[in-house]
Amino acid sequence: MLVLSRHRDESIMIGDDVVVTIVDIRGDKVRLGIEAPQSIPVHRQEVYDAIQRENRRATQTGSGATKDIDPPAHD
Repeated sequence: MLVLSRHRDESIMIGDDVVVTIVDIRGDKVRLGIEAPQSIPVHRQEVYDAIQRENRRATQTGSGATKDIDPPAHD
């Protein structure tokens, strides 16, 4: 892990496209501003973990989960 020290209004670059700026520091909380292309998802860790859990759950659904769905009618 790379650990950097930054002051308010200072930034770091991640690659050529992602800028992380220290917006505010209050006590033990730091507010970050993140500029990234829309093609790069940016999530808080707990949100990312929930998305990953849901994706794993969806892929583990048994093959019988769709057995009651009628196939599309052909004209």
